[in-house]
Parts: sequence; structure tokens; C-alpha cells
Amino acid sequence: MPSITVTMNVTLDGVVQSPGRPDEDTRGGFTYGGWGQGYWDEVMAREMGVGMSTPGGMLLGRRTWQDFRTVWGKATDDNPFSTHMNAATKYVVSRTLKDVDAWQNSVLLHGDAVATVAELKAQSDQNLSIIGSASLVRTLHAAGLIDQYTLLIHPLALGSGSLLFEDPAPRAGFELTRSVATTTGVIIARYIRR
Repeated sequence: MPSITVTMNVTLDGVVQSPGRPDEDTRGGFTYGGWGQGYWDEVMAREMGVGMSTPGGMLLGRRTWQDFRTVWGKATDDNPFSTHMNAATKYVVSRTLKDVDAWQNSVLLHGDAVATVAELKAQSDQNLSIIGSASLVRTLHAAGLIDQYTLLIHPLALGSGSLLFEDPAPRAGFELTRSVATTTGVIIARYIRR
């Protein structure tokens, strides 16, 4: 059976909200958007490139798909991330979207997230990755559907914002399979579920 891997930027205190831009996600009055900027280096580029070079589809929640579509869906450069995002099959988990025709290779998974993703995972012959989509990750984690986490742990604490695990999450053990520190102090850690 294929695996589901999550890649997530996270602060030392567990915040995952809006690492990319100040306007990315301001829900709850969050004012620290863009906190992940300034940490990119060659080590991070290489490590993220490994994930992007692995074949498979992507799972995205509605908000992340809409945001990524705006950023990556219009990219015309030869950046390997743009190439990967546009070429990958993007499975969009949403109860509210009517269609996902606005970004090529997008497939709508309408209905209950756990049921639709479990069915996709059981029937698919390819691994699936999730970048961001914290709400979807929490739901799938609680259902035991996440197999691996790649956490980019940033050396800062914000004291507020949406956390990786906000609701009581089921107990789960993980094994560290790889870790590397960037020149900017980010620890990239890969864990597989035991």
C-alpha cells in the first residue's frame, strides 16, 4: 500500500500557521505570517528537492490548494518546485469546492476527508504527499492515515498561532530516519510511524 508523507514548516512551539507570507493565513488575528522567510539555504533546497523528485501525487486541503494555485499554478519559470507542483496530480480534499478545474492535474475528493483519502490510499499505486494543509493533516493523523512526517523545525517560538496538533491527537510512536541541520538553524527531521 502506498504511503502518505507530510512536509510541514513548524516553529519550536509547534506553530504551523502562515510560514510563507504575512497574508497567507491571518485567521484568529494571526500577525506573524511569513515567519519562515529568511531560513532558506542550499541545505534546505537540496532536502526539499529530494522530496520533489519522488514520484507520486499530492493531497491538499481547500485553502492550501487555493493558495498554491495562485502562487505555483501561474509560475512560468524553470524552478523545479514549479515544475513539480504543476505536473503532479493534486487531490483536493474539500466539502465546499464545486470543481478544481482552475489548476491542471487537480482532482476533487468531495466528502468526508478520512473516507475519501482512505479509499484513495487503498486504491492508488503511488505515494501521496501533503505540503501544508494543517487541518487535513490533523484529521488524517487522528485516523492513522499519515505514515511519515518531514518537519522543518525553525529556531523560533511565536507564542500564538495554529499548532500542528491542536486537538487531542491519538498516541503515535515515530522513528527518526533522517535529520540534517541547515546553515540557518532549521532542523529537517524525517519520522516514520511505527
